[in-house]
Amino acid sequence: MKPTHVKSCHSPWPELNYESWKDTLKTLHMWTQIAGKIRLRSMPWQNHSWHTSLYVTPRGLSTSSIPYQNGLFELEFDFHQHQLVISTTYESPKQVGLYPRSVADFYRELLDSLDQLAIRVPIHAAPNEVPESIPFDQNEQDRSYDAQKVSDYWQVAVQTNNIFQQFRSGFIGKCSPVHFFWGAFDLAVTRFSGRPAPLHPGEAPNMPKEVMQEAYSHEVSSAGFWPGGDQFPQPAFYSYCYPTPPDFGQQKVEPSQAFFSEEMGEFFLLYDEVRKAANPETMLMKFLQTTYEAAASTGKWDRKNLER
Repeated sequence: MKPTHVKSCHSPWPELNYESWKDTLKTLHMWTQIAGKIRLRSMPWQNHSWHTSLYVTPRGLSTSSIPYQNGLFELEFDFHQHQLVISTTYESPKQVGLYPRSVADFYRELLDSLDQLAIRVPIHAAPNEVPESIPFDQNEQDRSYDAQKVSDYWQVAVQTNNIFQQFRSGFIGKCSPVHFFWGAFDLAVTRFSGRPAPLHPGEAPNMPKEVMQEAYSHEVSSAGFWPGGDQFPQPAFYSYCYPTPPDFGQQKVEPSQAFFSEEMGEFFLLYDEVRKAANPETMLMKFLQTTYEAAASTGKWDRKNLER
């Protein structure tokens, strides 16, 4: 199938209505899980599962370079041409088309393409962090792909990535990359106080408890962007900390549109509030900074030695 071409939105912050692309999002979520699991199995372990994540690129989302035998390979979701590109050190690239097709069909073609490149990476072929874990080779129900909606989401991811990178630069303690976690389909950046944290309960659907506990083995303040889900059908920026001091949610944060969810235990700023703001970049940066300050202050972090 020929690549699909779509027009870029004139606004750097396009409309992103969950209901209008939720079926596409669910399909794309599963496709990114497949690529992410291939990276997970191929990369040396890094703390907090950082070896599993994807990264925003000028064209979409990428695994970045993955070591394999005497070379490297990379899987990149190209949201310009709407294809998954498999690049290797020694062979010509192969492409797997992104269009309305089932997860099972995509999975079979991707594995076949890797096999033709002599890349064989066995994975746990079922999704994580979702309530219904249908094996990839059996998932015929998720089969939507709206190229324009995906392009719009990716444009938001680019804008968010750039601001997160700027926010990250103000911290000299341990800090994660700005990276995309395919488990929950969110783009995130996490700061660390440097101190161990209490044992995490490790509760997440279809996720080993030990993985969650290692991810939260040390005190964190984490922020991210999530495109929404059936239980919360609005794209939003979030910020939380672990452990969560009792007065964390009572702290004053900016902008005024931000709110604290007692149920979720974190601050939220709806994407639409940012998109419609006179200066979206400034609004989002205020949210990131003030929610971090809420975590660092209530958690008694050593801010003098952690901040630039």
